[in-house]
Amino acid sequence: MVRPNTTTSKRRWKDRQHTPAISDTLLTRNTSATVPTPKVYWGDSGLACYLLGITSEAELQRSPFLGQLYEGFVATEILKSQVNQGGRKELYYFRDHQGLEVDFLLPRPNAGLWLIECKAGKTVRPAMAAPLLALRRTMEKRSTRLIVVYGKSRSAQATRAVARGVEAIELERFVASLTAGR
Repeated sequence: MVRPNTTTSKRRWKDRQHTPAISDTLLTRNTSATVPTPKVYWGDSGLACYLLGITSEAELQRSPFLGQLYEGFVATEILKSQVNQGGRKELYYFRDHQGLEVDFLLPRPNAGLWLIECKAGKTVRPAMAAPLLALRRTMEKRSTRLIVVYGKSRSAQATRAVARGVEAIELERFVASLTAGR
């Protein structure tokens, strides 16, 4: 039986932070400032953790890859909900030359466009809503819902509003809202 060299495999995969799951950019502005480059996410967060040598929740919380892994996990949940509802996989990332980035742009039937920021932390701060608000200002009268998805806190009460017009939603509630067809 031939066994792969897991140390070499882990090293190779550590150089690549993500595997393809999402690769389109939605151009929401009619401008040359939009950067049409794909952003790629791990589709299997368990495999990603294994390849990064993360073996416990404590190690994950200390990992410099926590944010990327969390973002990939949210992306996977969004895509799973779309497939399970018989829809197209439609999830986008936004970045422009000025450095404005929004994690996800999610077109919703009869609900306009959801702009989503993912934060692995358990505390939500108003500054986390800044990219969402900046992108919404540039969009012409398009219906949008602004959401910061964050990790669940065991002790603190759930945060609902981060900034005017921006919702803060724990991951579990966010996933439930995807299947509820909101």
